[in-house]
Formats: sequence, C-alpha cells, structure tokens
Amino acid sequence: MLKLLDKISPTECPKLLHRVVDGICGRSHPKRTEYGETWSLLEWGELISSLTYFFRIAVGRKCSDQELQELLGDLESVRAEAVLQCVHARQEEIRQALVDRTNRICSTQLDDFNWQLKLALSSDKLSSLNTPLLNLCLDLTENGLQRAVNVEMNKEELNTLITALEAANKVILQMK
Repeated sequence: MLKLLDKISPTECPKLLHRVVDGICGRSHPKRTEYGETWSLLEWGELISSLTYFFRIAVGRKCSDQELQELLGDLESVRAEAVLQCVHARQEEIRQALVDRTNRICSTQLDDFNWQLKLALSSDKLSSLNTPLLNLCLDLTENGLQRAVNVEMNKEELNTLITALEAANKVILQMK
C-alpha cells in the first residue's frame, strides 16, 4: 500500500511522512481533509495504516537499509529515499515512542523478590503430606505505590512459572 505515496508530489511526501511519525510519537496525525483531493477515504486509511506499520517495523526490528528497500518494494526512488531519510532522522524518536507504548501496557514494575522453600509435612486432611512448597514474595511498584504479593506454589505450579519465564526470556533475546 506504500505505492499510494506515488500520488503525492515529491516535495509534499516528506511533510506527510513526518506528520505520520508525529502521530506515532503522540502528536497530531496528518488530517484527511488536507489530502482529500489526493486519496479516497479508503486509500487514505490504507496509506496511513501502511506507513505506521512500516515505521514501527523498520525501527522495532532495527532493519538495515537493504531490508528497508525490500519493504518499500517498487516505490518510486524519490519517495523511497524520502521514507529512508525520515526513518533515519526520526529513528530514536520512533524507538522511544514504541518503548513508551509498550510500557503503557502495564505500569507495574518488579522492585525486588524473595523466596523460601518449605516442606509441608501434613495438612488438616492428610497426616503425611511431605510436599515441597515455594513461597515467593514479590515487591511491586504500581503507579508510585508499593505493594507486596505473596504466592505459594507446589512443584507443578513452579515448573509452569519457570516455563513461562523461559519463554518470555526467549522472546526478549529475539528482540535484541
């Protein structure tokens, strides 16, 4: 859908691109009324969506210039160069907007943790239990307020937690 950029003049193209980046960064998006004669409503929606996606992918994945050229496809060279210049000029700003967007998903932060291993020898229902239990205490900060969360897990629950944390770590390593 970036091919729709060919409908705009080469001098107007960088202005539009920077306005799209402004929108990604939380400032004002380009207005459809300013470009109503150039694109239909459907084309406008597809173009803005495609450009936003392109900028997020280009910066989020730290694409090389060659990868960016491949993503741009058969876009006219003048406009492709304008897109590349916009990515290079605003890369850090876009990256920070993506980080902020990700951080807004959850405002809770882990400050510290502590754990204890216990052995439950019996319960009110069984006289001989012999079950290992992990007591995990998480110190969290949410919107400036500190709170503690205590979780007690048996072996199966602990294995599930470890598997989930390993999967999350793998995703983080792939993002680097």
